[in-house]
This record gives sequence, structure tokens and C-alpha cells, in this order.
Amino acid sequence: MELSSPLAYAEDPRTAADKAAALESAGLDAVWVAEAYGFDSPTIMGYLAARTERMRIGSAVLNVYSRTPALIAQTAAGLDAISGGRAVLGVGASGPQVVEGWHGRVYDRPLGRAREVIELCRRIWRREVIEHHGITDLPVPPEKGGTLGKPLKLLNHPVRDTIPVYLAALGPASVRTAAEIADGWLPFLYAPEHAEKVWGPALDEGTAKRDPALGPLQVVAGGLLAIGDDAAAVRDLMRPTVALYVGGMGAPGRNFYFDLVCSYGYEAAATAVQEHYLAGRKKDAEAAVPAELLEKLCLAGPEGYVRDRVEVFREAGVTMLNVTPVGPDPARLIEHVRSWL
Repeated sequence: MELSSPLAYAEDPRTAADKAAALESAGLDAVWVAEAYGFDSPTIMGYLAARTERMRIGSAVLNVYSRTPALIAQTAAGLDAISGGRAVLGVGASGPQVVEGWHGRVYDRPLGRAREVIELCRRIWRREVIEHHGITDLPVPPEKGGTLGKPLKLLNHPVRDTIPVYLAALGPASVRTAAEIADGWLPFLYAPEHAEKVWGPALDEGTAKRDPALGPLQVVAGGLLAIGDDAAAVRDLMRPTVALYVGGMGAPGRNFYFDLVCSYGYEAAATAVQEHYLAGRKKDAEAAVPAELLEKLCLAGPEGYVRDRVEVFREAGVTMLNVTPVGPDPARLIEHVRSWL
């Protein structure tokens, strides 16, 4: 099992990158850079490439609406070049509120778009001359207004022609797609005890169609990391995040995270979180998040307990443990967990 961490999103990106570089020295294998509707991730990923030497740098995630497939491929190839072959391309649909509210794109055909992006990225990195007609037309045909376009291939020679592509997915159809065509899968709010029940059938169905040349599907999941007799209290730091996603990331009936928590068996709690959050009662929403769920989403407690949690994630199929170390010495926490893997 490998070890990764998400880049701290809310703080100054240069400070966050400095901290990530320190974690690299402690044994971190990869860092993941989010985007949402804040700073763009490729800029920060480029800075991370300059500040680090060994660990992989992944986007988690670039959404498949706001950039063309060709630009996504160019971005990943550029990052791979300046990092010396350490790029990981994490892509996903993002949510309708961000896609339509921030990027001004209609949220349609998310799985079709993800498939198209992955297919075109791989063809572009192989420097094929690209002619493709699907959701995206390359080049734009005359009947759709095209006049001067012609099939092109990537101008530069990539460092690698097979940059790993990880797909962010939660619902059965998208998880099935990840297992079929992606190098890796990026779930969120991952409770390993429920993984087989919630995602097992979709993973099996996708794997049955998987090209053996891709190798086994890599799975990246984890949570807050804290070790100590009083570390269990750290789990409460997850309350605002869970409340935000379950309560506020989508309207009723169109919220992936709400549906996920319901599938874990917390339907009544999820409903209470959503009702409070949408009514503006954020603290009540946070309080309604079940402590049992927070425990499953974190690796926080005495050393023996955390070590057991690592094994629970491993047994659930996680190949890269993605942790956010909490405490005065994050590097020491990473070194500690690294020694177990």
C-alpha cells in the first residue's frame, strides 16, 4: 500500500506546497491537488513539481466540463514533463452546481464526457493524429460550423505516453466506468466497512470488461490521521466537511454525497443534515452527522487502533492510503504510518 495526502486547500498554496515537500521527505508517495471553484490546480501542481523531487503529483480532480479534452491532455503532458514523469491525471464530473453555476456549462452526459476525455487523452499522449466525433468534434465538421480546422497531433513529445488516469466516481454507473477504463479510482467519503456492499457489484461489472493491459484498478481513499490517546476527538474536525457535502453539495434529489451516506445506512441522519444545512442551520447540520460515520471516515485514535484502521482500508481494496495528518508534527505521523505499510 502506498501513502498520499491531499494538499491543504484553504491556506496559502506556497505554504501548503512547502508542507507537502516536508511530507515527501517523510515518505509520502503522492500529493493530490483539488480545484473546485477556488485556485486552479494545474498552476499549483506546477509549483509542487518544482518544490519536490520524488512524489507523484495528482489532480483531484479536473472536471470534464470546463476544459476541452485536448487541453486536459496538454496540461497533464506538460506537468509530466516538468516533473520528470510524476504526473497523475485525476478527472471527474464535479457537481451540477459548480459546473452550471461557476463554469456556465450544462451538466449533461457526465459519464460520456469522462469516457471521451480518457480516450482522447491516451490517444493524444501517443501523438496520434486526432480525428474524433462524439460529444467533442475534432476537428469541427462543416455541418457544425467548422471552416479551417484539420486533424492535429500533440506538438511536443511527452515524457510518457501512458500517464495514469484516475476517475473520481461515487454512483454505480461511474464506479463501473472507473473499473472498466481508468488506471485508478478516486472515491470520496469512503467508509471501508461499507465499500463491498455499496460498490462491490459495480466494481466487479467494470472489472469484467477491463483491458488486462491496464493492470489492477488502483484505489485511493483514507481520511484524517491522528495518533494518541485523545486523538479520537480529531474526528469532529470532519463534521463541517461531511455536513457541507451531504447537506449543501446539490439540491434535494441531486446530491451524490447524500445518496452515498444513505447507502451506508444513515438515511435518517443524512436527511436531518440536509434539512438543517439548506435551512441555513450549519451548526445543527454538523451536529447531526453521526459519530459512528465519522469514525469510519477517519484514522484517529490510539496507535493500535489506527494501525487496525489501516488494515481495514487495505482489506477493503485501497491501494493508496490518502491521509490528512492532524497534529503538531505531520511529518512524524507520515513516517509512523509509512513504517506500517
